Amino acid sequence: MNKYQAIFEPLTIKRMTLKNRIAMPPMGTNFANQNGSFNDKHYSYYEQRAKGGTGLIILENVCFDYPMGTNGTTQLRMDNDQFIPGLWEFNERMHAYGTKTCVQINHAGASAYGLRLNGVQPVSASNIPSKTGNTVPRPLTKEEIYEIVAKYGEAANRAQRAGFDSVEIHAGHSYLLSQFLSPIYNKRTDEFGGTPENRARFTKLVIEAVRQAVGPFFPIFLRISADEMLPNGNTLEDSIELLNFIAEDVDVIDVSAALNDSLQYQIDKMNLPDGWRSYMAKAVKEKFPEKIIATSGNIRDPKRATEILENGDADILHMGRGLIAEPNWANKVENGQEALLRKCISCNIGCADHRIAKSRPLRCTVNPDVYYEDAYKEDQIKNPIKMVVVGGGTTALEAANTAAEIGAEVSLYEEKNYLGGLAHEIARFPDKKRIDDFVEYLENRTTENNITVHLNQRFGLNDLANEKPDIIVNATGAKPLLPPIKGLHDELAKDNRKVFTIFDILGDLAKFDTFEGEEIVVIGGGAVGLDVVEYYAERGARKVSIVEMQGTVGKDLDMITRLAMMEVIEKYDVEVHTDTTLLEVRGDNFLVKMPNGEERELPFTKGFVALGMKADAPLENDFVTYANENNATYLNLGDSKQARRIYEGSQEARANILTAVHGKDRQLTATVVHRKDRQLAATV
Repeated sequence: MNKYQAIFEPLTIKRMTLKNRIAMPPMGTNFANQNGSFNDKHYSYYEQRAKGGTGLIILENVCFDYPMGTNGTTQLRMDNDQFIPGLWEFNERMHAYGTKTCVQINHAGASAYGLRLNGVQPVSASNIPSKTGNTVPRPLTKEEIYEIVAKYGEAANRAQRAGFDSVEIHAGHSYLLSQFLSPIYNKRTDEFGGTPENRARFTKLVIEAVRQAVGPFFPIFLRISADEMLPNGNTLEDSIELLNFIAEDVDVIDVSAALNDSLQYQIDKMNLPDGWRSYMAKAVKEKFPEKIIATSGNIRDPKRATEILENGDADILHMGRGLIAEPNWANKVENGQEALLRKCISCNIGCADHRIAKSRPLRCTVNPDVYYEDAYKEDQIKNPIKMVVVGGGTTALEAANTAAEIGAEVSLYEEKNYLGGLAHEIARFPDKKRIDDFVEYLENRTTENNITVHLNQRFGLNDLANEKPDIIVNATGAKPLLPPIKGLHDELAKDNRKVFTIFDILGDLAKFDTFEGEEIVVIGGGAVGLDVVEYYAERGARKVSIVEMQGTVGKDLDMITRLAMMEVIEKYDVEVHTDTTLLEVRGDNFLVKMPNGEERELPFTKGFVALGMKADAPLENDFVTYANENNATYLNLGDSKQARRIYEGSQEARANILTAVHGKDRQLTATVVHRKDRQLAATV
């Protein structure tokens, strides 16, 4: 028996039977065509998750009231029957793998994508924006409410005709129904506002219209923000009260959380534990034991997933970003390949930040190809190729494994006694420990691929001569940026110093475990500086300050991490100095220039200089010379090319390695063919 048997217990909902309890919840992708239709990459993205064993796939929210209900840079549409063929093909592809399907029908309301509205004011329950700073909406009239109710019913019928096995109504996350349910947005005084029953009325009408449209045997899901995680918003208890008015005709309650202004609890920030929302699901389950309950929230570990099910907290596990990172999650767990799970690290860079903040197509830090997954492995090289990778960080490991998986012989050299580089070091911060999941996966993959790894060995020219590689990959990473600021280098050279770089704290976190009474000043408001702020502020330091030369801290962070960091700054009264310049580093204070030109001392018990990183490629000239003299290919990848994030390194490693190895393979094949032609000509 599989030790995670609870995950693989079938579940029947009305006339739909799921083969396991793993569901992919609806997540926007920005993959759709501008006209609201599918394309081949979009299909393939979902197909990888179905192929990987997922029991239920809920298609990302689809617009049924165009343009007023639309959201996202690109969004699928089903507002008329012209879109049924594309939706039908989606269902055919998913069903081919035994995966059941659902589609989320959703009206964006005040969260509508403004560029499609052509200046028309969005609609809502009242005139409250769905997010701080967003466009002010206008309240819907009663007549308009009933028109939208009818459109929900039409959309559900269309979904049924398009081959879906079920349908989900979105009543959370600051979309239209949520705007009526939440007292934050709903200031109405008619029968659609005020009391919980009145605020639930619109959603109840929608559910009734959908049930009438699909009949008694078609499963209906309802997604809610069980706790809105904001002052004056619905609490878990409030949402349970609201469900009393609307739950009767739904089969599955999808228990999510948060609104737009608490997005870090909807698209979970990194330091929230696995399945952290399950207590909400459990509370709903206890109140509505006859309903199927779905939960979500950073579920990555199969042990925790099993625990949630066995405890009866929920019946279905929604794994969103986890399935972006690892489409084969279900199959790997079922087949005992847990060590090769590529777990999502909840960094929110390629998914949430790309899609929401930057209007880009969805990507993933740990999965370099969200469309085609392992397809690259099918194109194996024809000639023996030897590759040397210098460095052991995440870029180096992705490069080494990609090459090995298409047939190259790979050796990797790392001067430290561990792999993972800066990613592993950052993961020493308690709030960043998920990053080590990626490092562990890469290490296990390296073992699986029989890559020769040399630890504690600084690569030198003798090694280059011994290895005689066809391809050299330099991935030696980056080092702290330490400009010639007065006093900085002098203070860092002292034995009993109070000034440190990021590598000092990451190198031996145990030496930095005193918090009470500490006055911490961090120079640099980027990701690393804010990690230090978070570490000390959350653990009781007496005072924490941060200094940033630009006008804002966390400027280059993804939107979720930035929201989380701003929450830390506010909660722990972190003193923020922006537009402030470091003038001098002293033994127990930093001399800075304030925005008004005033020079001021910032005293500390510990001061940290986190001014970013710079590329470090000390052997690059030697590698270039060797490559030129020996017809070899040289690549400089990751931080040793330019200090960036794990995301850029993973993407760069996969793409560049495939190009380089296949290019060298073609070159070798052409050389062999040319040699044979010459030999044949000589014999003639």
